[in-house]
Amino acid sequence: MAFFLVAAVLGAGSALVAARLDRGAALSPLRARIVAIAQGQVGYRTDPAASYCNKFSAYWNAGVDDCGNDNLDEEWCADFAAWVWKQAGAEVTYQLAPGYLNGASASFYVWGMDHGTWHPVGSHYTPQPGDVAVYGLDTSAVTAVHVAVVTGDSGNDAAPDVVNGDGDRTGYSVVEIGTQQADADVKGKSAPLSGYVSPSPPPAASASS
Repeated sequence: MAFFLVAAVLGAGSALVAARLDRGAALSPLRARIVAIAQGQVGYRTDPAASYCNKFSAYWNAGVDDCGNDNLDEEWCADFAAWVWKQAGAEVTYQLAPGYLNGASASFYVWGMDHGTWHPVGSHYTPQPGDVAVYGLDTSAVTAVHVAVVTGDSGNDAAPDVVNGDGDRTGYSVVEIGTQQADADVKGKSAPLSGYVSPSPPPAASASS
């Protein structure tokens, strides 16, 4: 599988991002920014340690104010994914209400259904860098176990390469890489990949985004 270097614009500067691309297709600038921003947070850890106090939930003013600092306290994989999309310039409307992105992992599924960007596993969709992978989805209860930002197509549509917010393989609650991740990066739960949500540029953005 081919690898290409993609220029990703971050604020006023730029960074080169090594992105695994499907069938040699070029990444859009929006998708390249999403990958670069997600990868740039790898190694982030909650503060205090052994808590869910994190800066991504605080950005959305979501969670409990019991951290003793500027962070807010809640499980934050979806807050992280929404933050990455927002920083990259994707369309994001965050609110604790049906139809909006929020701290609930299943909010990405609802968002994708509403925007026509939901791709269930088994639909022959090939995951693209910048998508958000949804794990352990229960469509009847509208709940999900985990979400992660896709960084590459591993060659298995049900096991992408991702960056996890609120991962737990290398720490209590961290941002970490998942390689060929077929199941949610959470302890004690078997939650296979359910599908993908693709990002959209803001309505007023140009087609080049």
